[in-house]
Amino acid sequence: MEIPPSGDTPLTHFFEACCKYFRDDPPKGDFPVQKKSPKLCGSNYPLSIAFIVVNEFCERFSYYGMRAVLTLYFINFFHWDENLSTSVYHAFSALCYFTPVIGAIMADSWLGKYKTIIYLSIVYVVGHLIKSVGAIPSLGNQVVHVVLSMVGLFLIALGTGGIKPCVSAFGGDQFEEEHTSERSKFFSVFYLSINAGSLISTFVTPVLRGDVKCFGEDCYPLAFGVPAALMVLALVVFIAGSGLYRKTPPEGNVLLEVCKCIGFAIKNRLKNRSRQIPKRDHWLDWASEKYSKKLIGEVKMVTRVLFLFIPLPMFWALFDQQGSRWTLQATKMNADFGIYVLQPDQMQFLNPLLILVFIPIFDLGLYPLINMCKFNFTPIRKMATGMILAGMAFGLAAIVEVKINETDMPQLVPKESLIQVLNLAKNPVQVTIQDQHLFQQPTEAFQNPAEYSKLILNGEQQSLHFTLQHQGLSLGFNYTVKEKSVYSLIVFEAEGSLSSRLITDLEAKPENGLAAVRFINGLSQDVNLTVDSKRFIAIQKNYSVSEYMLLERDKYDDGRCITEAGEFTLDLGLLDFGASYTVVITNMSRGALQIWKSEDIKANNVHMAWQLPQYLLISAGEVMFSITGLAFSYSQSPASMKSVLQAGWLLTVAFGNAFVLIIAQAAPMAQWAEFVLFTVLLFAVCIIFSIMGYFYVSVDPEDLQEKEEKRETPSRGNMISLITQKTKL
Repeated sequence: MEIPPSGDTPLTHFFEACCKYFRDDPPKGDFPVQKKSPKLCGSNYPLSIAFIVVNEFCERFSYYGMRAVLTLYFINFFHWDENLSTSVYHAFSALCYFTPVIGAIMADSWLGKYKTIIYLSIVYVVGHLIKSVGAIPSLGNQVVHVVLSMVGLFLIALGTGGIKPCVSAFGGDQFEEEHTSERSKFFSVFYLSINAGSLISTFVTPVLRGDVKCFGEDCYPLAFGVPAALMVLALVVFIAGSGLYRKTPPEGNVLLEVCKCIGFAIKNRLKNRSRQIPKRDHWLDWASEKYSKKLIGEVKMVTRVLFLFIPLPMFWALFDQQGSRWTLQATKMNADFGIYVLQPDQMQFLNPLLILVFIPIFDLGLYPLINMCKFNFTPIRKMATGMILAGMAFGLAAIVEVKINETDMPQLVPKESLIQVLNLAKNPVQVTIQDQHLFQQPTEAFQNPAEYSKLILNGEQQSLHFTLQHQGLSLGFNYTVKEKSVYSLIVFEAEGSLSSRLITDLEAKPENGLAAVRFINGLSQDVNLTVDSKRFIAIQKNYSVSEYMLLERDKYDDGRCITEAGEFTLDLGLLDFGASYTVVITNMSRGALQIWKSEDIKANNVHMAWQLPQYLLISAGEVMFSITGLAFSYSQSPASMKSVLQAGWLLTVAFGNAFVLIIAQAAPMAQWAEFVLFTVLLFAVCIIFSIMGYFYVSVDPEDLQEKEEKRETPSRGNMISLITQKTKL
């Protein structure tokens, strides 16, 4: 989540400096600047900023709303596995943080900020529309859906990333030079709109996905369509304020100049490796043949800070898993909060909510209290503390994952299977299986099995002899059992004799918190069942078994059962999160239908509220890490290089997401083990970062720049033997 600055802080000055860099001399041509723009309600705030703030709210609603349901879309709609879904999610997130570099170059070197926002917003809208259309089930096959969705996501990443570095700077451009205090407050309102859009969208879009049904399933077209509509509104609002904006022309991109300077220094040094050539104090001094002392000195300051950025992607690798791994974890938990059943992807709304709560608490309470204790809580220490908190959050996530796995089905290995006995007869039955030492005690009539028993086979499949002892009689049956399969042996009375049937059960919990239910018709006549208004099942008589049906967690007490004898009410009761049920229709008496329900796979018993501590920790870590990191970057670099550091900061987020993609694909492992791995990696990176920070000497950029200007560089006479490129001076 993006962090809003609060009040007159170094972070506010950071964005002011970025905007100051983007402002230009009086523009020419197609970039007229209004000297006096209309004011908002008689204040010193330009009326144009109202359009920019509304635009940003709608755009952030659009982006975060779409991203909130993205992982479940991959799993439920495309039926991808968790690792592939996580990889594509983080590939998209990484692309969203690589493309700001493209947007900044377009704005600074070619189109200007206004036209860049307009053109890339159109690309953004087209991406949303393609993404929404690709989620319509009746439109083509899965290949069509995947292609449309990937094209849509690429365009969205290009749009949202491209306008990211432009909108806030464009808002700062609207203020006149004498209204610096109003500009500072604008940035606070601007980033408040970001978090407001994120907070509302991450709560609303999962409701549109899960609580609204279209095409007989979760309504992903609506969940993507509403963010698309908000992005259209964002574009319309932004264009509506066109006549009020102060528009500045492009004047060249500092980021490109920095890259060229670094590239020239490296290339020049490699071409001049002779021992006869005098050494230089700093490797960037090898760019002095082409670039000015001032630029080289500023690049040196920037590279000092960028070097500290190297370990930072690991924090973002953990942080951005809220929308992937943590959402998948929530699908395996109990989401019933009593008054409201939360969708698993709705838990993400906690992050923007906690950010808005934590910022004033930290700024007005925690940090002053630490200062009162005479503890030197430096920016490096704050960022390291943020890393530790994020690592602790993943440690808690690992513990929660272990508790969740306790209700999972056992992991089967070759030559293993599972079996349980459902005794639907009137009296106890003793079941004996060839070469197996199971079921030492008789199975009572309609006894709900406590757990499955393990069968050990002698190959991939084996024919086993089952013996049933019932009221002094002994009956034998042969069934073929396959490895890594789960079975139920149903025992029943048919035509005055004991009989049995071996049926296949689910091998794992139903995904995404759904409940699975199947029916056994114990009547002597066929039945037609209606579980809800849209699901019809026909089951033949004499203990025929239906296929499994996946249902949302709910109480199902208004089902219907139609038989030759008439129509009856079917009351299944609560079908809970992640459980699997076998429902046996036993008989009809006094105009009512009697059933027996067995819970084959236990329901999710770990409540979703147990995710709250990990969200608290990682949100607190984000406040310490992100706000402090940006403020520290601001304080350690010259004013003309703020945009370069902002680009470097965004790239740390991109590389963090790319790292998650690599881990998910290259090293698949149990989820709890992956959480532990990320915890250990972040703690290790935190130690490295702390060591780097220990040796880092904080400086005042103005003082450092004066020293760089005073430092002597080799004269032209000492460079006769250098190999240099032909350049225009």
